[in-house]
Amino acid sequence: MRETGDVDLSLGDDLRAFVDASPSPGHAAAEIARRLTAGGFRELAETDLWELSPGAAVFTVRGASVVAVRVGTEPTAEAGLRIIGAHTDSPTFKVRPRWDVRQAGYRLVGVEPYGGGLWHTWLDRDLTVAGRLALRGGTTTLVTLPGAPLRLPSLAIHLDRSVREGLTLDPQRHLQPVWGADLGTEPGLLEALSTAAGVSAGDVVGHDLVLADTQPAARAGADGSWIAAPRLDDLACCHSGLLALLGVSAETRHTQVLVCNDHEEVGSGSASGARGSFLEDVIGRLAGPEPQAFARTIAASKLVSADMAHAVHPTRSERHEPSHQPVLGGGPVLKLNANQAYATDAVSGGWFTERCEAAGVPVQHFVTRADLPCGSTIGPLTATRLGLSTVDVGAPQLAMHSVRELASAEDVPLMVQTFRSCLGTTG
Repeated sequence: MRETGDVDLSLGDDLRAFVDASPSPGHAAAEIARRLTAGGFRELAETDLWELSPGAAVFTVRGASVVAVRVGTEPTAEAGLRIIGAHTDSPTFKVRPRWDVRQAGYRLVGVEPYGGGLWHTWLDRDLTVAGRLALRGGTTTLVTLPGAPLRLPSLAIHLDRSVREGLTLDPQRHLQPVWGADLGTEPGLLEALSTAAGVSAGDVVGHDLVLADTQPAARAGADGSWIAAPRLDDLACCHSGLLALLGVSAETRHTQVLVCNDHEEVGSGSASGARGSFLEDVIGRLAGPEPQAFARTIAASKLVSADMAHAVHPTRSERHEPSHQPVLGGGPVLKLNANQAYATDAVSGGWFTERCEAAGVPVQHFVTRADLPCGSTIGPLTATRLGLSTVDVGAPQLAMHSVRELASAEDVPLMVQTFRSCLGTTG
């Protein structure tokens, strides 16, 4: 068996820290912005007049989405863009506007599912609330409740023997977390959030809040080279794309871009999602006012849609296509689907394979069984909206959409090396 010391786990540890700092999409966007600023990037507001010269490193934030840009030495209409795209959101529960639910002597927090989660994995976990508060005057602030104030308790088997044949959860009735006993004296969620944020409860006029598992990301596996963590889908790809952008050479003809969209898990239909105008607006600023510059920029550009991929399951391998079974630690996964659930085609897939070869990184392949449906990504949505040549890829993982997922620290440097090759290539 390989010794732990034989494996460079440092980037895996950095991924764990990134995940722990990002309990909500808003926190993820803030952590990305913090790291970009530390790496010499300058934040621009969308309301600013952008005047960018070659070598400029800037980023802008819309909601819980971020676009970062390093301007190339040639106009985008001539050299195009090299884009890494990922998403900041993960399956969770969103707090309802009227959250205070009281029943059976308890005080609950009213929530609704966000995305397609494995909801049974959220039972009996130590949970908290994290996200964004909207304040009077148009400002916002991020907040995370300390400790683990919420829980979704299972029903004892003595009260429902049928659970042995399978657990069925009604999200309206069964998936409302317990806040405390209904004594009439305990603080409410709004009071607790305002205290944690250091603001007056009367100044809170709105919120965008989610549930989050409080257990920190951890090393796992026999040699400690695996990562057990929440939200790896898709914070792991946000992290690898960010490290690649910060580490790649600034001397490229083309302009380098990282886009991390919110709302992928619910279809990307928002102003800050992949179906919205955020990336298109930024590209328009980069291309400039010449009538054909935008179209020429798109034609010369490539997008790597980076979203986590399914590693073959150790005890359910029959659910995978027999000839396409990626493994943890095996490197980037090239994703293809005959029905365009992924945007990869022969040209974009070939280009990505060459980039992996240039980086000395192996390539794995994933296709869904012909008798099973296939998930999708921001890739087809962005490609459809903008006409970008797009390839869908990801790092392999197990337990996708669980409250706690599993990946390999060995894949982190492989993904970073590959994305650096994609951002820095002259091809």
